[in-house]
Amino acid sequence: MRSTHALLLVCVVAACGSSATPARVAPAAAQTVASNVLRADYAGSRACEDCHAAEYATWQHSPMRNMTRDAATAVIRAPFDGTSIQIGADTATMETQGGARFVRVATEKGVSRYRVTKVVGGRYREDFVGIDVTSAQNPVTGGIGVERVLPATFVFSTQSWRYKGYSVMVKERPEISVRAVWMTDCIGCHNTLPLATMLYDELYGPGLPSYQGKLSDRLLPRSLIWTAASRDDAGLARALSDEITFLGGTPAPSRKLREVLPAVATASEQYLDGGKLVELGVGCEACHNGAKAHAAEPALKPTFAVQSSLFGLTPPKNQVGSRAQWINKTCAKCHTVLFTRYPWTWEGGERRKNPGGSTTNSGEGRDFQLGGCASQMACTTCHDPHAADAPEAMAALATPAGNKVCVTCHAAYATQAAVTQHSHHAAGSAGTACIGCHMPKKNMGLDYGLVRYHRIGSPTDPNRVQADRPLECALCHTDKSVRELVSTMETWWSKRYDRRSLTTLYGENLDVNTISATLVRGKPHEQAVAIALLGERRDRAALPALAPHLAHAYPLIRYYTARALQTITGQRVELDLGRSSAELGPAAVDWLRAATTHP
Repeated sequence: MRSTHALLLVCVVAACGSSATPARVAPAAAQTVASNVLRADYAGSRACEDCHAAEYATWQHSPMRNMTRDAATAVIRAPFDGTSIQIGADTATMETQGGARFVRVATEKGVSRYRVTKVVGGRYREDFVGIDVTSAQNPVTGGIGVERVLPATFVFSTQSWRYKGYSVMVKERPEISVRAVWMTDCIGCHNTLPLATMLYDELYGPGLPSYQGKLSDRLLPRSLIWTAASRDDAGLARALSDEITFLGGTPAPSRKLREVLPAVATASEQYLDGGKLVELGVGCEACHNGAKAHAAEPALKPTFAVQSSLFGLTPPKNQVGSRAQWINKTCAKCHTVLFTRYPWTWEGGERRKNPGGSTTNSGEGRDFQLGGCASQMACTTCHDPHAADAPEAMAALATPAGNKVCVTCHAAYATQAAVTQHSHHAAGSAGTACIGCHMPKKNMGLDYGLVRYHRIGSPTDPNRVQADRPLECALCHTDKSVRELVSTMETWWSKRYDRRSLTTLYGENLDVNTISATLVRGKPHEQAVAIALLGERRDRAALPALAPHLAHAYPLIRYYTARALQTITGQRVELDLGRSSAELGPAAVDWLRAATTHP
């Protein structure tokens, strides 16, 4: 692998046109780092502490830093107190022995016991990774020593355990699975890796073997996909062969890049583990890229953009590669959630055909790039990656006072009169907050509440009106019918919407309440929105329609239902929502009867 010093020398010689011994760069003449993508270019976050003490201090306690932690030293909130969860006939029991935490999994194949080695997350929930300590011949896992994703999640908002598989939109499972291996399923986004090791498929194209750490840009529209291309096939092949050697694999006998790329991808899948990360958790260089040269010479500034003589990353034709666009692409490396394989997206899209925006939390980076503001505004305009966002600061952005962010570009709406005329809502009201309408709360969050949809657009966009439920205006105006909302939008903004499309979504009678119709006819993610809104407005009349969703085919919806029911009635839903729909159906009927008989 070519050293950072060698790459720096190449850059300086090329820039100056002569000197083989470049002079030290003066601090005032800041330059970008010559290479920031290979393993040798990374120094680790500790190297940033001296000069960036304030950022380093807040980052130490941030969700990024604590995305993956060593269980031996981490502060863990989940109680390993003997509590069990059950899926089908299988159980997982969380217990403590001798100061160590274990998850005991009992299935028809036998009992296996895992010692917890890592904790993942910690803002809304905690997930766990562990090693089977039962037997080298365990029929459940196939052996000890492999760190596996454990099947239990502790959710802070409910202070309860849930099956890990039900963290996303998957259908009911018949049994507990411990097949997922941490090093091949979770390691990329939750930790720090050299950027080059996440771009193999983009450099190769279709047909590359599966590997750990790859990006998900292929799920963006073609017009938004950045392209990676080699600038030096022989040099890149040598660097990737060095990566194979570092991982512990056997380099490909060929030095041709087209043959080395499949070999390094395979080596990554087989040998990449926690000992071969740049850093456990999301470190400074996970976003800022390799900063070893910057740490040695501060005048050489790190950059979100790729800096390498070996390959380049080019923005799509409609982008200029601005700093904001590079930051947004950096965030979207991990903040894209369509890997869950839930078939539907917003804008009436399908994941495998014409994917629109994601419907659950963690897709914000990808969704933001789909909207109209990503060329000028960066994710960091609103979010501080070095610290946990303060809830009150996030809430303030969705008030009229938060419009100051938007009017830096949309100056036509800088006055109260202009925004009142544009929104058709009373001056100073919630309806005049830009974010309230253009980033509506309709995505499924991690704590069974709704969060903002980050594809910035308008509630009057035809695809949103004619392909999605509920109408976004109904997110605030929950008492309105489809006809009333649509007619008002048409009058206020000179629009016209196809009534046939609307009746396909809501039924022949458009005088129906928008939220109620969404609950009955919606796709699961749309039903989640209706469930959450009915809970927020504490609509007791909705209890009979809500309760059956405690047995929903998608278990994650059950947890949204339980929160809504508890908000409306003030009574806990003391049901094991991981049990089968067949069991939960009658239990939901009994719960509803008790809740309405003894309010």
